[in-house]
Amino acid sequence: MFSRRNFIRVGAASLGTVVLRRFAEIPALAQTGSNYRALVCVFLFGGNDSNNTIIPTDDANYKAYLAARASLALQSGALTQVESVSGAPYGFFSPLAEVASMFSSKELAVVANVGSLVQPITRAQYQAAQLPIPNNLFSHADQQQQWQTSIAQGNSPTGWGGRVADYVAAQGLNSSKFPTFLSVAGNTLEGTGTKTQMLAMSPGGSLELAGFNNSASSQARLSALTNLLNLNSGVSLAQAANSTMSMSLDDAKTLATALGKAAALKTQFPTTTLGNQLQQVAQIIQVQSDLGMQRQVFFCSVGSFDTHTGELPTLNTLYPELSQALAAFYSATQELGMAQNVTTFTESDFNRTFQPTTGDGSDHAWGGHHLVLGGAVQGGRIFGTFPTFELGGPDDTDTRGRWIPTTSIDQYGATLCSWFGIPDSAMNSVFPNLPNFSTRNLGFLG
Repeated sequence: MFSRRNFIRVGAASLGTVVLRRFAEIPALAQTGSNYRALVCVFLFGGNDSNNTIIPTDDANYKAYLAARASLALQSGALTQVESVSGAPYGFFSPLAEVASMFSSKELAVVANVGSLVQPITRAQYQAAQLPIPNNLFSHADQQQQWQTSIAQGNSPTGWGGRVADYVAAQGLNSSKFPTFLSVAGNTLEGTGTKTQMLAMSPGGSLELAGFNNSASSQARLSALTNLLNLNSGVSLAQAANSTMSMSLDDAKTLATALGKAAALKTQFPTTTLGNQLQQVAQIIQVQSDLGMQRQVFFCSVGSFDTHTGELPTLNTLYPELSQALAAFYSATQELGMAQNVTTFTESDFNRTFQPTTGDGSDHAWGGHHLVLGGAVQGGRIFGTFPTFELGGPDDTDTRGRWIPTTSIDQYGATLCSWFGIPDSAMNSVFPNLPNFSTRNLGFLG
């Protein structure tokens, strides 16, 4: 709830005023109960090898896949076979059984070969250094930052989710001051805005201060703390810290009150890190009306995807956690009658090399495939273009299968945000590089 990133807003106040003034010139959306929208990000930290998430299994592509992937290749018995709406055959790695089922039932789609880009670029242009490329490609920290900010070159003090929250605040789309962006996976750059504060919490934990109760002495101590937070010290940094803490305490009380009124969900969630996070998100969505929310963005995560060695055993552990948690969360949104109002999507540092390492792992790469789930998703479809499975081929940066993205983070995020309710006239303020791409909406949301 309280970190150095909260202080960045003080230094960026003038920029925030400009952004919010631009947003304020755009007509607000009509607000109705059925107009609620939530975006739920699941960040796969470490760089998910999406080459083994889903595989085209037509004869030509599958043979090319087997030849190039060598020790990381999944045999047909390790795949759950599905068919896209177009009739093309694909296979999901079998530990993703629930994901495969939701793809077949048209509740989940795949967006292929997405990554950080300044503008479209070909292999020839990349190798000749003819066009700008993202900073420090193949670096965990840099690529995580670029996914969370959509800024491929240079540093950004705000994330694209935070800029979405700024827009929501400027338009008054929520009827309360409760934060639009909420993380159940710690503080994250993605939710940092210029004028809005994210809320970070641990799943199942209380946001309220410990050590206080209903006794007179305890309430007196709490009152004294509140008075100190409201005291004008005249020191800007101290005032910013006090304001942040004060808002956090108010948010904690508001959320605790709303959750206290809610009935227990019938949906059973797996007792895993991601399962617990998504269960908490579902509970907060359940009380969105009590919180006065029409628009919410959530951030969840699971780690350990940096698979330089022993990749397949690791994915055999990570993928069931991902798949089961996503399925339980979607079931919860159905239970709440909110499946059409909630869209869940994945992000990750980068994909991994198609060619394996000597330790049966893979190294850092670039463009990868991502999952989008929800009642509004055009499910059972593949959006974007799979790379050609050829080391040193037309989609490879070198000779190891580091795929050059054919879809940008900006396009992926803008499609999500268009459904969320950000008008096209405001989209460039959220995704500054979006004008560099001819297609602004990929069409995976109805």
